[in-house]
Amino acid sequence: MGAQRWGGVPPGNVSECPNGSRWVMDVFNECAQDGRDVASVVLGLVSILCFAAASFPQFYQACKTGIMDRALSIYFLLGWLGGDLLNLIGSFLADQLPLQVYTAVYYVLADLVMLSLYCYYKVKNRGGGFTAPINAVFVCLTLGTVSTFSLLGRDAAIAQDLVMFKGRSLLSAHEDEPGSKPFTRSEIVGFTIGSISSVLYLCSRVPQIYTNYKRKSTAGVSYSLFALVMLGNSLYGLSVLLKNPEPGQGEGDYVLHHLPWLVGSLGVLSLDVVISFQFLAYRGGRPGTSEERDALLGEQGDS
Repeated sequence: MGAQRWGGVPPGNVSECPNGSRWVMDVFNECAQDGRDVASVVLGLVSILCFAAASFPQFYQACKTGIMDRALSIYFLLGWLGGDLLNLIGSFLADQLPLQVYTAVYYVLADLVMLSLYCYYKVKNRGGGFTAPINAVFVCLTLGTVSTFSLLGRDAAIAQDLVMFKGRSLLSAHEDEPGSKPFTRSEIVGFTIGSISSVLYLCSRVPQIYTNYKRKSTAGVSYSLFALVMLGNSLYGLSVLLKNPEPGQGEGDYVLHHLPWLVGSLGVLSLDVVISFQFLAYRGGRPGTSEERDALLGEQGDS
């Protein structure tokens, strides 16, 4: 959702960044010339921690209530997975640093665990065959797995100059283009994929908002999931805006080149605020259906 440039300075090449932060250059190969750049990096790292921890409260809530298949929209989960898969594919295409790749892999694995819990409770609570949404899950997972492994077999060097796009992470890169120049071919590819990723994140919130409204309840949904994501997106958006433009690049041109990731972070934030209001509006409300109430009563009776 955000975009910063990484990998611009060869490891340990102090001559190209004489006034930059040494630890930032050693860890990220990024030239942080002043406190503004360092603050941008730190905020981005904290946002990664927020995103990494966001799934755990929902895992706990799912096991506690047993109604995850009714509380969360499958299309919310699929949209989230789609954005993270694009993030992972981009990290391989751009031959990114290990930290970036591991972070992208972690996000996808967390999504897979979330989807697995959804499918488990879907089968457990309904006891029937797989419905169309469940089939859509497996089709999406299959396509994602096949595409990921096909990318692993490719030579990443052919795409090192691609724009790096990141969803739920601060790691996005593009080749140095001083001044207000048109997008290069590689920048167009990265901009397009980054835009698709941002749209998936944005669209994923709409079915969840509708699900909450239809149930008139947020039982089974952990607010900590959205609170941590909101904090992560806020910090990430700030990290992008704090980053100094490249030498010779104007502020407007910088924002334009990073627009998809700014929309993906700050735009999603506005929809998460709507979900937050739903938690307040439906606070203390009971599950919306008799099946959900029976599931919760069964969980309490077993404890």
